[in-house]
Amino acid sequence: MTKPRTRSKMFHSFLHDPPAMAGSAILLVFVLAALCAPWITPQNPYDLQQVSLEHFLKPPIWMEGGEAPFVLGTDDQGRDILSTIIYGCRTSLIVGFSVVLIAGTFGVLMGLLAGYYGGWIDVFSMRLADTVFSFSTTLLAILLLGVFKKTGIVTVIAAISIADWVRYARTMRGSVLEVKEEAYVMAAKATGARDFRLLVRHVLPNAIPPILVVVAVDLAVVIMLEATLSFLGVGVPLTEPSLGMMISIGKNYIYAGMWWMVVFPGAALILLVVGINLFADWLREELNPKIGR
Repeated sequence: MTKPRTRSKMFHSFLHDPPAMAGSAILLVFVLAALCAPWITPQNPYDLQQVSLEHFLKPPIWMEGGEAPFVLGTDDQGRDILSTIIYGCRTSLIVGFSVVLIAGTFGVLMGLLAGYYGGWIDVFSMRLADTVFSFSTTLLAILLLGVFKKTGIVTVIAAISIADWVRYARTMRGSVLEVKEEAYVMAAKATGARDFRLLVRHVLPNAIPPILVVVAVDLAVVIMLEATLSFLGVGVPLTEPSLGMMISIGKNYIYAGMWWMVVFPGAALILLVVGINLFADWLREELNPKIGR
């Protein structure tokens, strides 16, 4: 197995890769904005005491009729668009990181055991993965949300996690099948090391790099999926901020000239996903020596 680049070489490569740095900067700005939302936004758009219908459908501040502090205008309920975008990004990032953690942990465990032990464990886990993978992730998530019959961020996270673990399991299994045949693993096994020690100290650390790439790519996929579910009205409830929900509401007004209700949330969603993908592309190239620049 070809060893991935050392940390120092990766850091040097990162500093000399403008797209990767740009993507990381974009993601960092979104994360910081989401964390600091209560302190940097003009209002909490979901606090009824701070929202007034007097500011109904105000245009951006540079257009006629716009006014401070609504820089990007307001929506049909008088909520500041900029504030709603920032709070919506917080929801997207919470769902994204939570799904990656839950689905990634379960998928890595399944792939680790299937690749190392083989036999019935491999057959069962991979047939289960094939069954889940045969469905569209979006359709399966919608089906699970219907089965749960509850709304909320936790329900969305659970539904997407159940539909999303397969890519981690398959990637991990393939990596383990390669790593477990390496000389250092065979030597450790010959010395009488137990399976748990082999898995934790030798197999898992050397099989994990491809999973890091999957994590980076999957984060963007999950964020888009959450926005899609909310746009369709089956994601987070109306009481929770969501970029997908903002776009869904805004499309009803776009032909009336209130374009800012769709354009700004859509642009924020695209920028966030592009930033993650730029970083993911660099990470994929660094951790997979078979890919040339």
